[in-house]
Amino acid sequence: QVHLVESGGGLVQPGGSLRLSCVVSGRTLDALAIGWFRQAPDKARERISCISSSDGSTHYADSVKGRFTISRDSAENTVYLQMDNLKPEDTAVYYCRADPNRIDLESPLATCRPRYYLGGGDYWGKGTLVTVSS
Repeated sequence: QVHLVESGGGLVQPGGSLRLSCVVSGRTLDALAIGWFRQAPDKARERISCISSSDGSTHYADSVKGRFTISRDSAENTVYLQMDNLKPEDTAVYYCRADPNRIDLESPLATCRPRYYLGGGDYWGKGTLVTVSS
């Protein structure tokens, strides 16, 4: 069983930074594509970033491109989301998702894949709240 635990959310002023962590247990990151999603009140869940273990490639939604950076630490089996120049519209619950097959962002070419395939379904963390407000 794969478990995901997010942390690092909180209250930050506009222009500030936060780093979110997603600790993955139960499967190595090499067998997973990892993505970050967010959901603001009364809005649909948004796919914002993903990272491939196949080649280390990363993808971002236009709304966060240039401000957010996804990375991973294989030794810690952890994926990070560095968020800089935060805006009030970034306020949301941020979720980590692990998929043994693929993760697609909105762009047709923005697909993340694992290094190798073990099959199975996807997994979600419980989320961490980010509030950007002065």
